[in-house]
Amino acid sequence: MPGFVINPPVFFGSVVIIGVFVGIGVLFPEQAESIFGALQGWVLASFGWWYLLAVAIFIGSAILFAASRFGSLKLGPDDSTPDFHYMSWVAMLFAAGMGIGLMYFAVGEPMTHFAAPPEAEPLTIAAQRQAMSVTFFHWGLHAWAIYAVVGLSLAYFGYRYNLPLTVRSGLYPLLKERIDGPIGHAVDIFAICGTIFGIATSLGFGVLQINAGLSYLLGLPNSAIVQIVLIAIITVIATISVVTGVDKGIRRLSELNLVVAILLMLFVLVVGPTAQLLRDFVQNIGFYLDTIVLRTFNIYAYEPRPWIDAWTLFYWAWWISWSPFVGMFIARISRGRTVREFVIAVLFVPAGFTFMWMTVFGNTALHIDTTIANGALSTAVESDLSVALFQFFGYLPLSPITSSLAVLLVAVFFITSSDSGSLVVDTIAAGGETQTTTLQRVFWCALEGLVAAVLLLTGGLAALQSATIATALPFSLIMLALIWALFKGMKSDLAQYRLGQAGSAPQAHPAAGLTWQRRLGLILNAPTEKQVATFIDDIVTSALGNVAGEMERRGREATVSPGDAEHSVSLTIPASGMRDFVYGVQPAAHRLPVFSALEAAQADQRFEARTFFSDGSRGYDLMGMTHEQVISDVLAQFDRYLQLVQSPEASLVIGAPEHAPEADSSR
Repeated sequence: MPGFVINPPVFFGSVVIIGVFVGIGVLFPEQAESIFGALQGWVLASFGWWYLLAVAIFIGSAILFAASRFGSLKLGPDDSTPDFHYMSWVAMLFAAGMGIGLMYFAVGEPMTHFAAPPEAEPLTIAAQRQAMSVTFFHWGLHAWAIYAVVGLSLAYFGYRYNLPLTVRSGLYPLLKERIDGPIGHAVDIFAICGTIFGIATSLGFGVLQINAGLSYLLGLPNSAIVQIVLIAIITVIATISVVTGVDKGIRRLSELNLVVAILLMLFVLVVGPTAQLLRDFVQNIGFYLDTIVLRTFNIYAYEPRPWIDAWTLFYWAWWISWSPFVGMFIARISRGRTVREFVIAVLFVPAGFTFMWMTVFGNTALHIDTTIANGALSTAVESDLSVALFQFFGYLPLSPITSSLAVLLVAVFFITSSDSGSLVVDTIAAGGETQTTTLQRVFWCALEGLVAAVLLLTGGLAALQSATIATALPFSLIMLALIWALFKGMKSDLAQYRLGQAGSAPQAHPAAGLTWQRRLGLILNAPTEKQVATFIDDIVTSALGNVAGEMERRGREATVSPGDAEHSVSLTIPASGMRDFVYGVQPAAHRLPVFSALEAAQADQRFEARTFFSDGSRGYDLMGMTHEQVISDVLAQFDRYLQLVQSPEASLVIGAPEHAPEADSSR
C-alpha cells in the first residue's frame, strides 16, 4: 500500500476479525442478538472465574512492582528526567480518569444497585451502603491496576529498551527477536480488536445517553435511527479532530471537557447535601476497603446469580479491552518516572477522583430518591439507565442548563474517545510508528463509528458487550505474559546494576584516556553543536565501523546503524536468549552552570557526544576522544557486558540459553 505506514499482518488481521463481528450483524440482523447473547453467555459461564482471578493477579502484581526493589527503576535510561512537571503529570492522569462511563453510570449504577442489590434487601439503608461499595469496587483500584500493567509494560520496554510503543514490545524478555514474528503480530491484533470493541462499547453508552438527553431537552425521538445519525455526526467531528493533530484537537477538547466536568461536579456538591456528601465520601472509602478482598475473589460459586455477569465480569472485560488505549496514553506521558511513582500515581490519582465523582452524583441521587423523589428516581432508572443523569438533574436547580452541559460533556467524551482511540490503534497497526498518513487515522476513526453503529443497530448494547467480553479473553492471557516479562526484565536490569556497583565487571572511564590539558580545554571551552555532530559522524562512526568489521571477521554478527536522533549512531551485537549488546552515541545538551540570575537568563548550553546502552545505564560524554580511545571504550563496555551476562545471577534473570556467548580468547 504505497504511502501507507502499516504492519500488514497486524493491519489486515485485525480488520478481518473486526469484519467478522460486523458481518454477522449485517448479514444476519435478525439472529445477531441471539448469536451475540449466546457468545457472551458461553464466555462468562466458562471463563468468568478467570476474569476475576486475572484482575486479582493484575492488582497484586502492580502493588508488588511498586513496593519491591523494582520500584526504583526508571521508565527510561537511568539518567532520564520526566518529560512533564509532577503536577502537570498528575493533572493528565487525573484527566485520564474521566470518560463516557462516568457520565453514564455516575447516577445509574448506584441507583440500580440500590433498587436491586446483589445481597442486601432492596431500597434499604443496607442497600445504599452496598450500592456505593459495589460502585467503588467496579471503578476503583482494580480498573486502574489493569491500565497500570499495560502502561507500565509499554513505558518500560519502550523507553528503557528503545522498543516501539506497541504491546508486543512488552514480551521482549520472553520472545526476544521473535516479537517481530507471528506471535508478536497476534498480540498486536488482539490489542487492536480489544481496543476497537472497548471504544465501540463506550460509544454505544455515549450515544444512548446523548439521545436520552436530547429527548429529555428537545423531545427528539429515542430511536435506533436517531442514534445512528448521532454516531455519524460525532464520528465526523472526531475525524476532523484527528486530522488537526493531537496538540490542536485532542488536547484542547480534553482540557475543555475536564474543566466543564469538574464545574458540574462542584455544582452538584454545592447545591446537594454538601455536609452529608463529605461524610458519605469518607464512609464509602471505609466500606470499599472493608470489602475489597472478598469482592476481588467473590464469583458467587455457591450461590450463582446473573448479577456478577452483568456487572463485575462485564466491567473487568471492558477495562481489559480498554487497557491498550489507556495504557498507551499513560505510558506516553510517563517517561523518566520511576516504577514506584508510576504505579502509585496511576492507581490512586484517577481512582481518587472517580471516588469523589461517584459519591457526589451517586449519594446525591440516593438522597433525592429517599426524600423528595419518593422512589420515582430509582423507578425511572430501573426502566432506562440512559436517562438516569437527566432525571437526576430534574430534581436540582438550573436543570435545563445542567442537562445541556451533560449532553455536551458526553458528546465531547465521545469525540475524544474516538479520536484518541484511532491514534492508539493506528500506532499499533503501524508497528509503533506515530508519524502515519492522515488517511490511516481517518480509517480507524470511521471504523470505530461503523462498529458501534452496526452492532448497536443489530444487537443493541448486548452485541457491543459480547464483542468486548470475547476479545478481552485472549488479551487477559497476554497481560499475564506482560507481567512475567516485566518481572524478568526488571530483575535483569537490577542484577546488572548491582553487579556493576559491586565491581564484578570493569567499568569504562572515558576521560582517563585524555591528557589533563585536553580535559581542561574541554571544560573551559564547551564544544558547539556542530563540533559534536562532526565528531560523531566522523570519529565515532568510523570507530564503531572498525569494531563491527573486526567482529564480522571473527565470525560474530555486528551492525552499525543510525539512531532515531539526528547524528546518532549505534553498534549492535545480537545475542540469543539475552539482551543485545548496544553501544550508541548521540548528541546531548545541558545548560552550563551559572552563578547569578542574569547568567541564568543568558546561560549557554554545553553539547556532548553522549553514550547510550541497551540496559538503560547512565551514559557519558565521549567528546575529545581519539579514534583509538573510542574503540577502547567500546571494548571495555563489551567486556563488561559479557561478564555480566555470563555471571550466574545475571544469566538466571536474563534468561540466557545453555550456551551463552563467550568472550573471544584472543581479545
